Amino acid sequence: MHHLFGLVLAHKDLSRAGDLFSLEDAEIEGSLSEALEQIRIISSAADYQTNDNDQAVVEICITRITTAIRETASIERHGRALVALWESCLEHNLTPSGRDEDAPHAKIASDIMSCILQNYNRPPVMALAVPVAVKFLQRGNKELCRNMSSYLSLAAIAKAELLAEHTETIVRSVLQGAERVFAIFICTPEGPQPQRGDSKHPSGNIQLRTCSLGPFPSHAEGNWGEFSQFDWADSKDLWSCWTSR
Repeated sequence: MHHLFGLVLAHKDLSRAGDLFSLEDAEIEGSLSEALEQIRIISSAADYQTNDNDQAVVEICITRITTAIRETASIERHGRALVALWESCLEHNLTPSGRDEDAPHAKIASDIMSCILQNYNRPPVMALAVPVAVKFLQRGNKELCRNMSSYLSLAAIAKAELLAEHTETIVRSVLQGAERVFAIFICTPEGPQPQRGDSKHPSGNIQLRTCSLGPFPSHAEGNWGEFSQFDWADSKDLWSCWTSR
């Protein structure tokens, strides 16, 4: 790890954290994955949610890291470490406080989300990110949910197959009252439709349609009430749900 990054993170030194922006992006690029792992450790500490100093250090370091990743186009080299830190946020409270302030781990998740999902046109990155992204849809943070939905709609357009196996989670987030989710993804077959219970999932032969929603379900396109009656235990893919309409 770069000496200054190591110093700032090892000592959680807020007074030196700003100096990271004086370094060239190329100078620190090789240290970014290691720094992300150290941030994951810091943010997983029992007192992190009440430690303002540690939160400030982490916020500055993440900003510096994501900037360097964008400027050096190194998202594919550091994507795994970014996603690991992102996923670790799911282990913590993401619900805003009574003062509508973001929880500390929701701030981390939001900063990393934009860095990762802006690369929706890079399949290797999305293959790592989408399984984690959909988990945030049901974590009770409306702002994260809304922004995640927007990015996922772009990912779906770029490579539909990545979303196909997660349609149950996406639809459940709508059915369970995520009314601010304004982009949902419906797998619709271009060719012959498989029958209920068919084990074959032609995920390479789909198109994804994006719908805009108001409060569920009155402004949704189509008759979504049928989805709430669907027995997910009967089939785990939305192909069968669609053919039951």
